[in-house]
Amino acid sequence: MAEKPDDIDPQETREWLEALEAVIEMEGPDRAHFLLETLVDKARRRGGHIPFKATTAYLNTIPPHLEKRSPGDHHLEWRLRSIIRWNAMAMVLQGNEERPGVGGHIASFASSATLYDVGFNHFWRAPNENHGGDMVFIQGHSAPGIYARSYLEGRLDEEHLRGFRQDVGGKGVTSYPHPWLMPDYWQFPTVSMGLGPIMAIYQARFLKYLHDRGIADTSDRKVWVFMGDGEMDEPESLGAIDVAAREGLDNLIFVVNCNLQRLDGPVRGNGKIIQELEGEFRGAGWNVLKVIWGSYWDPLIAKDDKGLLLKRMEEAVDGEYQNFKAKGGAYTREHFFGKYPELKEMVSNLSDEDIRRLNRGGHDPHKVYAAYHAAVNHSGQPSVILAKTVKGYGMGQSGEGQNIAHQQKKMGIEALRNYRDRFEIPVPDEELEKAPFYKPADDSPEMKYLHERRQALGGYLPQRRTDAPALTVPELSAFDLLLKESGEREMSTTMAFVRILSILTRDKNLAKHIVPIVPDEARTFGMEGLFRQMGIYSSVGQLYEPEDSDQLMLYKESKKGQILQEGINEAGAFSSWIAAGTSYTNHGIHMVPFYSYYSMFGFQRIGDLAWAAGDMQAKGFLMGGTAGRTTLNGEGLQHQDGHSLLLSSTIPNCVSYDPTFPYEMAVIIQDGLRRMYQEGENVFYYITMMNENYPQPAMPKGAEEGIRKGMYLYKDGGKGKKKVQLLGAGTIFREVIAAADLLKQDWKVDADLWGCPSFNELRRDGLEAERWNMLHPDKKPQQSWVEQQLSGRKGPAIAASDYMQAVPDQIRGFMDRRYYVLGTDGYGRSDTREQLRHHFEVDRYYVAVAALKALADEGELDAATVTKAIKKYGIDPDKLNPARA
Repeated sequence: MAEKPDDIDPQETREWLEALEAVIEMEGPDRAHFLLETLVDKARRRGGHIPFKATTAYLNTIPPHLEKRSPGDHHLEWRLRSIIRWNAMAMVLQGNEERPGVGGHIASFASSATLYDVGFNHFWRAPNENHGGDMVFIQGHSAPGIYARSYLEGRLDEEHLRGFRQDVGGKGVTSYPHPWLMPDYWQFPTVSMGLGPIMAIYQARFLKYLHDRGIADTSDRKVWVFMGDGEMDEPESLGAIDVAAREGLDNLIFVVNCNLQRLDGPVRGNGKIIQELEGEFRGAGWNVLKVIWGSYWDPLIAKDDKGLLLKRMEEAVDGEYQNFKAKGGAYTREHFFGKYPELKEMVSNLSDEDIRRLNRGGHDPHKVYAAYHAAVNHSGQPSVILAKTVKGYGMGQSGEGQNIAHQQKKMGIEALRNYRDRFEIPVPDEELEKAPFYKPADDSPEMKYLHERRQALGGYLPQRRTDAPALTVPELSAFDLLLKESGEREMSTTMAFVRILSILTRDKNLAKHIVPIVPDEARTFGMEGLFRQMGIYSSVGQLYEPEDSDQLMLYKESKKGQILQEGINEAGAFSSWIAAGTSYTNHGIHMVPFYSYYSMFGFQRIGDLAWAAGDMQAKGFLMGGTAGRTTLNGEGLQHQDGHSLLLSSTIPNCVSYDPTFPYEMAVIIQDGLRRMYQEGENVFYYITMMNENYPQPAMPKGAEEGIRKGMYLYKDGGKGKKKVQLLGAGTIFREVIAAADLLKQDWKVDADLWGCPSFNELRRDGLEAERWNMLHPDKKPQQSWVEQQLSGRKGPAIAASDYMQAVPDQIRGFMDRRYYVLGTDGYGRSDTREQLRHHFEVDRYYVAVAALKALADEGELDAATVTKAIKKYGIDPDKLNPARA
C-alpha cells in the first residue's frame, strides 16, 4: 500500500479536517461528500489532474454508530445457526462414510452461514398471494447448509439428508442447486461458477422490464446473489456489472463471501481481494458495502487515533490474513500486532484466545444485518456487499483457514468434538463418531422462532413454482400466408420468421407476452420494422431525437418498449432470454422470448448458459440467424456455422430444427408454442434461419406431422427402375431438389425427396424406439419414424445439409438401406454460396454423384457411369478433403 506523501503543513491539514468534521456533524455525510466533490472538480478545472481512487480504507463501510441494529433474538439465531452448521457438516460426513468418494463441501457453507442466516431470518420474502417473492441465487457449494435449514423447517427429512448426492431413486437431495432434479425447490443452477452473477443481473433487469411494461408489479422485489471471491475470477462474474449500474438496478444485491480462498489456495495471496473488488464495483457505479471487521474489533479501531492499526490492516496481504486465522492468537499477536510496538501494547491486555476471537465481519450477524439493511434501502444503484469470512469456520485443525479446507469431506473424532463444543450441539460423546443429525423439539424456542421468522416473511425458501396460467396459442391457420406458394416473390426463412413474429405480436392472446431479443443485429435480420411497432426497451425512455426520426423504420426507444436489444453481448442477450424463459416460474406469468442471433455465436459462445437454461427448464425460441456453413456470403471462418445443431443436440430438452421453407418454420413455431405454453412441456427450441432469398413452395398436403417429427415426403419421385431416396435440410435441401432434376435428366434416375428439418429429433425418436424394443422383447417391435417413412420405398438414401456430416449421420442406425451423408466439415471460407457449396462438396453435383455411387455399390449401374458424372460436373476427385483443407 503506497504511503501518503509527507505533510508539509500539519496545522493546515488539521484545520481542514476539523472543518470537515464540523460539516459531517452539523449537516451530515452527504453534504460533506458534495463539498469534497466540488473541491476536487475545482482543482481539476485549475489543472490539477487528481487521479480517481476507487477504494476506501480497509474498514467497514458503515461505522458502528451508523449501524442499523438487528431486531432479532440474537441468542436463538446463534443457536439455529450453530445447529444448521452442524447438520450441514453431518450430511457431508455421513454421505462420505456410507458412500466413499460421493463428495460434498463443508468449508464453503461454514464460512457463509451467517450471511445466509441473516437473510433467511430478516430479509428474504417468499412468494405468496401478497408478494412475488425475492429471488435468491444460492452459491452452489453452500447447498448442504440450505438443506440443513430446510430439514429444521420440516421441508426435508433425515432420509433426504442421508440421500445427499444420490439422485437416482429414493429421496436424496442433489449435490448442488439443480431445478431439473428438484423442480419444486431450487430456482437457479449456480454451481457452474460465474453464471449466477450474470444471470441475476438480467433477472433483475427483467423485473424492471415487466414492471415498466405494466405486466406485473415487481417494484418491491429484490434479487440477491451469493458468490465466492474466487468465483469473481470468472469473466461472467464481472462482465456485466456495468449493465447493472447503467440500468440503475437498485433491486439487485450481490453478496461476495470473501473467505480469501479459492478451491486450492488463496484468491489474492499477494494482494487484497476485497480492495480489488471494491475498485471494480465502485468504478462501475455500484454502491459498495464492505463488511471486514466484526464487533470485537470495534474497541481497538476506536482506540486507533494515530491510524497505526489501519496502516497495519492495509499493508497485510490476504496470504497473511489466512495465516492469522489458521495459526491462532499467539501467532497473530506476534506477526500482526507485533510488527509495531504500539500495536502490541494495544492488545497487551488481551489473551491469545481473545485475539483468536477477533472476528471477521462476515461472521458477525450485527454487521451483516446493518449491511443488508443499507443495501435494501439504497436507491438508484445496485449494491454489492464484500463480506470477509474464514473458510472452514469452526473446523479447527481440520480445515479452518487452511488450503485444504475446500476439499475436506471428513473430520476426525477430536475435530468433531471441538466442532460440537464450539457450537454447543447436544450430541453425546458415544454418538460423535456417527456425526448424527440434530433437530430440537418442535415446541422448543429455537424451532418456534425459526417458523415465526419465515412466516413473517411470507413462507419458506428456496421454492420453485410452476402454476402460471397456460396461454392460448393460435391455430396453424393463423400463418396461412406462409403455408402458400410465394410465386415469383423470393423470401428467406429469416423474413418468414419476422412475419411470424409480426403475426404473433398482433394476436390478442399472445401479443404482450412476446419478448423479441437481439444482440445488435436487428437490421441484419430484417427486424427494423419492429422498432416503430414495438419499441426498444429502455429504462429511461428516449432522451434524444433519433437521426432517422423522419423515417418509417425509425430507431425508437421507450420505457414500455417490447424489444430487448442487448448490444454486442451474446452472454447478456442469452441471460435476458433465460430471464424471460423462466418468467412462468419466477413471476407466475408466461413470457415468450424469441432470441435472434448469428448462429455461430450461440451455443459455441454461451454453451454453459444454454445448459443452465435446460436445467432451469427455460422455455422459448432461440433463432440462429445466418445459419449453416455456406449460406452466409463473404463472412468467412469465424462466422460460418456448421456445428450448432450438434451442440444443441447435447441438451436433452432442447428441440432443434433446420427448416428450408416458411411453411416448415410456421409449423415448427406454432407447435412449439403449443407444447411449451399450452401443454406445459419443459422444452425449448433452437431453430436455424437463413438469409438466402428464393421462391417458396406451398406446403405439401398432410406434411405437418412429418415436419414436427423431423422428416416428411416433399415429392414422390415415381416408380422408375432406378430409384434413390434424397434427404435434405435447411438451405442445402434446395441443392438436393436440384440434384433430383439432374439425376432424372442426365441419368434416368428417379428420386423421392424428403425434407428433414430435424435430424436431431429423428435420432431421439429412433433411440426411443430402439430402447423400447430392447426392454420389450416379447412385444411387436416399434419402428422409428425414419423406418416408417421409408418403408416400401426402394433405393439407397443420400442426405445432405449445411452442417457437419455428423448431423445427418445421426440417423444411420435407423436406415434399412445403404446410406451416404454429405456435410460441411472443416473451417469456413469467404466466397459466394455457389463456390462454398462446391468446395464443401454439398452442392447439387456432389449430391448427384453420391446418389450414382450408391446405385453403383448396389449393382444398379456400373462404376464408369459415376466416373462420367464426375467429369461431366467438373469435380476434381483428387482435391484435398475440405475437412482438412
